[in-house]
Amino acid sequence: MNGVVHRLWPVPVLVALWEAGARAAASTYFPPPSAIAARLRELWFSGPPSRLFLSDQALQDFLPSLARMFGGWAIACAAGIALGVAVGRSSALAGYVDPIVEFGRAIPPPTLIPLFVVLFKVDVRMQVATIVYGVIWPVLVNSIDGARYVDRQHTETAQVFGLSRAQRLTRIILPAAAPKIFAGLRLSLSLALILMVVSELAGSATSGIGYELLSAQQNFDLPGMWGTIALLGVLGLLLNSSFLLVERRTLSWHRRARQTN
Repeated sequence: MNGVVHRLWPVPVLVALWEAGARAAASTYFPPPSAIAARLRELWFSGPPSRLFLSDQALQDFLPSLARMFGGWAIACAAGIALGVAVGRSSALAGYVDPIVEFGRAIPPPTLIPLFVVLFKVDVRMQVATIVYGVIWPVLVNSIDGARYVDRQHTETAQVFGLSRAQRLTRIILPAAAPKIFAGLRLSLSLALILMVVSELAGSATSGIGYELLSAQQNFDLPGMWGTIALLGVLGLLLNSSFLLVERRTLSWHRRARQTN
């Protein structure tokens, strides 16, 4: 508990300085945190305690956005891990795929939104396609590296003991590549949140966090705009903290092995 307090003590100090500075400046474009928090509560957290204080507007915005984000992230992770392990374990396949990977990941995903609009129209498929395209690259690259540099002694030992390809994959290759794969998954999760907002801003959605951000900007609702930005930051922090918790538990064996060595 003391460690948490020690890490978080700058937050209230910064908020207090922001509040004082915003009130002193009296700028319309930079409302104080108290006004932002009040608008944030009005928009999304004025519901009953049985719904964790989520309002009807929150359910209308959060659920579609998170569904698109996690759906696109899951598709990209599954495809990136499968293809990455295959490429990492095959030097012949890597010779063909590596140039394509380097070319594809150099293209910013927002530049392809017009193409996705033509292919999928302005709907959920376009938004998911934008998320998948941007998210897949860190998963793919880290999966390739993780599978490529598995200790050769381990694979040779598995062959000596007669393990099948499926057994070598599940017992040797994937566990050895897991730290790299999880690093790619963690990075891709933050990218999925960013691209969720970008796709909703460009996709003319009728609901979602990105739509509310655009609507607040167009209606000159600056506390609402800043509140949405703050909400995205908190959401990103919660997603990252939750993923780190899962990663620590999943890879606890890896940390114990390193400490033993």
